[in-house]
Amino acid sequence: MKKEVKEPVRKPWIWIVMGLLVLFNAPWYLPVGSMEPYIFGLPYWAWISIILSISLCGYLSWLCLHEWHVVEDLEEEMKEKEEK
Repeated sequence: MKKEVKEPVRKPWIWIVMGLLVLFNAPWYLPVGSMEPYIFGLPYWAWISIILSISLCGYLSWLCLHEWHVVEDLEEEMKEKEEK
């Protein structure tokens, strides 16, 4: 019995979430010239960029670990031999 290989490229929710994280990562939607309030010495827009960048990294890591199940042919053959 062959395990079905997932193809997350065809799942639209993956691309929607990734697009939103990338789109809002650059704070283009904030007022021009807004610097205050400062939080630990950085303007709030910098914190927004940092938090969304870390969120994008975490999301991509989660996708690689949980959604992409690509099994190479040799790995599949070895697994089948071990089961016999």
